[in-house]
Amino acid sequence: MKGIRIGNKESKYPIIQGGMGVGVSLHNLAGNVSKEGGIGIISTADIGYLEEDFEKNPRMANLRAIGKEIKKAREIAGNDKILGVNIMVAMKNYSEIVKECVKQKIDLIVSGAGIPKELPEYIKGSNTKIAPIVSSLRCCKLIVSHWIKKYQYVPDMIVIEGPEAGGHLGFKREELEEDTKPKLEDITTEVVEYVKELEKETGKEIPVISAGGIWDGKDIKRFLKLGANGVQMATRFVATKECDASMEFKKAYINAKEEDIKIIKSPVGMPGRAINNRFIKRVEKEKCKIERCYQCIKTCNVVDTPYCITRALINSVKGKVEEGLIFCGSNVSKIKEIVSVHDLMQELVKF
Repeated sequence: MKGIRIGNKESKYPIIQGGMGVGVSLHNLAGNVSKEGGIGIISTADIGYLEEDFEKNPRMANLRAIGKEIKKAREIAGNDKILGVNIMVAMKNYSEIVKECVKQKIDLIVSGAGIPKELPEYIKGSNTKIAPIVSSLRCCKLIVSHWIKKYQYVPDMIVIEGPEAGGHLGFKREELEEDTKPKLEDITTEVVEYVKELEKETGKEIPVISAGGIWDGKDIKRFLKLGANGVQMATRFVATKECDASMEFKKAYINAKEEDIKIIKSPVGMPGRAINNRFIKRVEKEKCKIERCYQCIKTCNVVDTPYCITRALINSVKGKVEEGLIFCGSNVSKIKEIVSVHDLMQELVKF
């Protein structure tokens, strides 16, 4: 079994743990996934929510926490392992967050929730590698052509997130209906063929990673056979002892039934997949009172947003699960127990 090469490092297994925020995948989860042979990803979304000054100065709290979380994750994983971060393009201080992660010498930046058009500009002169998240061949070609034309930069990796993924989705709501839903297998096949030609033209190795609804070793094997170099998985890593979220958050995953999964409208301006709880039912009927604005999302307008996504995500990750937003993947109802990252990784690679 071949791992994923990023720069001069290579993971033992072809598994990336997807970034989950706020606070779901921080140093403990990401560090342990990397330690166990995968690639751990820290979510930078309001990463400083536990800092004492977060309520007064979220921007500085977040920037400070980036260094703390990366350092702690490195202590767990070791310097020879690949460690990455997930940064949403939709963040208001996107460029500042990217530059701070580069300053902390992160190995890999995975970026989605928007098109990371200027990402190559922010990592100039560093060893940090970058990977856009795409939802289609068209999106992939758009980013690649822009990066090459403007920056003479070819992506170091491409992550395909299909319609079964958790959190924010790069699809129109109508595309997520069962009869019109694209298949991750089809998108992967198209992108793999395109990337093969791109590798020939540029002489650069570009790993393709498939994500969204991947559950077990059989799924991993299927996508590797389609030509992907690895997979990204997030939902299954929530139900681990090392996951940074509260036990109440993890139990919400364990207790979720298939009928509890819902596509919601997010203040980010994209549809998202989440567990249908009391909070979601309430905000569908009435606008939530917003106590303060954390200046987190470019597309959010306090006047007309149905709720504050920062507060909703902080509530849930801290354990107030009925007062917050719980993003999840389409397979969340299959989760029945909490296991260690070690045991989960060993289960996933037996195929």
